[in-house]
Amino acid sequence: MGNKDSNGSAGPAALPDAGPADLNLLRTFLAVHRSGSFTAAAHLVGLSQPTVTTQIRALERRLGRELFERLPRGVAPVPFADELAARVAGPLDALAYVTGRGEPQEDAPAAPVHLAGPAEFLCARVLPALAPLVAGGVRLAVTTGPTDPLLNELRSGRHDLVVATVRPPGRTLIAVPLVDEEFVLVAAPAWAERIGGPARIDAEGPGVLHGVPLITYAQDLPIARRYWRHVFGRRLNCRAAVTVPDLRGVLAAVLAGAGFSVLPRYLCLDELASGELVALQDPEDPPINTGYLVQRPGTPGNPHVTAVRDRLLRAAPTW
Repeated sequence: MGNKDSNGSAGPAALPDAGPADLNLLRTFLAVHRSGSFTAAAHLVGLSQPTVTTQIRALERRLGRELFERLPRGVAPVPFADELAARVAGPLDALAYVTGRGEPQEDAPAAPVHLAGPAEFLCARVLPALAPLVAGGVRLAVTTGPTDPLLNELRSGRHDLVVATVRPPGRTLIAVPLVDEEFVLVAAPAWAERIGGPARIDAEGPGVLHGVPLITYAQDLPIARRYWRHVFGRRLNCRAAVTVPDLRGVLAAVLAGAGFSVLPRYLCLDELASGELVALQDPEDPPINTGYLVQRPGTPGNPHVTAVRDRLLRAAPTW
């Protein structure tokens, strides 16, 4: 079931027979789609802003579709434009690479690598691993957010690489396992002592935690519910006392003594080692979630994308 454009028509229209002029229009369109601005796109493709506007209008006339909604600042693609970008991004990037148009010019900075993923993991693991590349001249444009919308934006060409918490379905994207994150049940030492410590939970079960405030990432308790099913074999019936849509905020609240939570071990390794946090369980088979590094098929037009990808795959085993 296809998306509809702003006029309500279903599915993408066929592209006209593409000659050199048409390829230029598509390159300009892709630059606008990726940058969200006619002015920014003009810098990317080396044209004036009026020329970019003229080319987009020409492409809209050829396709018989509006491509962008004009906003007070920049533009927003209509659904048809997202579909069009998903169709042309791979071939245009590959063509740019083959013809050398994707290589940075000597007198211009290299195009940034558009990298996206969960804020916590990017900040704790990915960005530190990429620091040597940045010091060597690689530029990064980082976007954070939930996996599903980021993968949709990757398909349409807005990102080069996405760190995803699930493997994307289908064959439109290439996903490589990056890291396994282990989840751990944690609380501050005062709470651990008050409930009798891990030994009491092992002996009596999770009911020991009744009355201890739960600090969580979202109201539907996705991480905690998974932990309960996997480790305790039962459903979690609990309401969150504090909801913070950033696991670093959850960690801060638990450290301050607000209650207990389930966190990725990588995020609280130092606090567990120092004793600021206590692991309330040490199951033989802890719940694990695999993260994936995802990109579009084909050779990236920007060689720095490959450098970032390779660097992360080399660094991941140390995480």
